[in-house]
Amino acid sequence: MLILLSVAIAPSLALISYFYLRSEFLKEPSRLLLHSFIYGAILTFPILFVQYVFTVEHVFAHAYTQDVLFPGLTEEFFKWLILLLVIYRHVDFEVPYDGILYGASAALGFATVENIFYLLEYGIDIAFLRALLPVSSHALFGVVMGYYLGKAKFPGRQGARSWLAAALAAPLGLHILYNSILFMENTWLQLIIPFMLFLWWFALRKVKQSHQMSLVHYQERVAAAVQPNDR
Repeated sequence: MLILLSVAIAPSLALISYFYLRSEFLKEPSRLLLHSFIYGAILTFPILFVQYVFTVEHVFAHAYTQDVLFPGLTEEFFKWLILLLVIYRHVDFEVPYDGILYGASAALGFATVENIFYLLEYGIDIAFLRALLPVSSHALFGVVMGYYLGKAKFPGRQGARSWLAAALAAPLGLHILYNSILFMENTWLQLIIPFMLFLWWFALRKVKQSHQMSLVHYQERVAAAVQPNDR
C-alpha cells in the first residue's frame, strides 16, 4: 500500500515542484499552496460521487455527454469555483504567476486522489501512463486556469469578469477536447500524443507570459515603495 501511495503521489509532487521552482519572484507560503492542494483533493470526493450517481442512474441518454462533457464540466467548474472563492482575493495572491501556482496545486490535489483510486482499482501497472496523461493534463489545465485568474486580478482588474470567464472556459475547452480524444477508442493513441505536446506548449507559453506580467507588476510595486522615500 505504501508503494502504491508513493507512486500515485510522486507525479503530482514532481509537477508542482517544477512550477514552484520556476517562480522568479516571491516564494509562496507553503501553507497556502498546501491548502490549495487540499482543497483540490477534497473536491475529488463530491465530484466523483456525483459522476458515479449520474452514471448509475443513466441521467444522460448519450455516452458522449456522460463520459466527455459532464466530467469535464464538473471537474473544471468546481476547481474554478474553489480558486475564485478561497484563493482569488487572498492577500498572498501577490503577482500574476501566483495564479499558476495555486491553479496547478488545486488541480494536482484533485488528480492525486483520483490517481490513488485508479491505482487501487487497476493496479500499479498503469501508473506510468496515468502520470503522462491524466495527472499531467490536470496540472496543465490548472496552469491555464491560474494564468487567466492572474490576468483577472492584475493589473488594475480591468476586464476582470471577462478574464474570470476565460479562466473557466479555456481549461474546460481543453478538458473536453482531451476527453473527446480518449472517447475515440480506435484512434485515441494517434491523437493524444500531438494533443499532449500542444497542451504542454500552450501551458508553458502561459507560464512565460505570466512571468513577464509578474515582472512588470513586481517592478511597479518596487517603484511605488521607493518613491515616497525619495521625496
